[in-house]
Amino acid sequence: MAETRSLEGRGPAQRPLSPHLQIYRLSLTFLMSGFHRVTGFGLYFGSLLLAWWLLAAASGPNAYAKFQWFSGSFIGQFLLLGYTWALIHHMLGGIRHLIWDTGRGFGPQEREWLAAATIVGSLTLTLIVAGISYLTIGGPR
Repeated sequence: MAETRSLEGRGPAQRPLSPHLQIYRLSLTFLMSGFHRVTGFGLYFGSLLLAWWLLAAASGPNAYAKFQWFSGSFIGQFLLLGYTWALIHHMLGGIRHLIWDTGRGFGPQEREWLAAATIVGSLTLTLIVAGISYLTIGGPR
């Protein structure tokens, strides 16, 4: 166990020097903090896809055809869907933090509800965007 000491540095232990993951209860809000970081990291690499698309569009028909081929493949579709989810999830997480910045939503039930709403909302909106995209391009080719 971690060494503990009083605030004055002597006497009986009052609290641990630093909280550890073994002390915390795993909660949805705790997981959402990790998801927010992961989606931010994913957005960084997803932006490379966006840059590739813009460069391909500016480079001419051959370069754009290569991008279209990749984005139409299974891996390309999977990456675009993941990028869409990361973008929406990160945005909803930002809105959750904006609500917290107003001083609201800090109660235990409110925190859990906002976390669950972020997950459900991001998955729902991602499926809506994917469905609209699928219908816009004319279904399976």
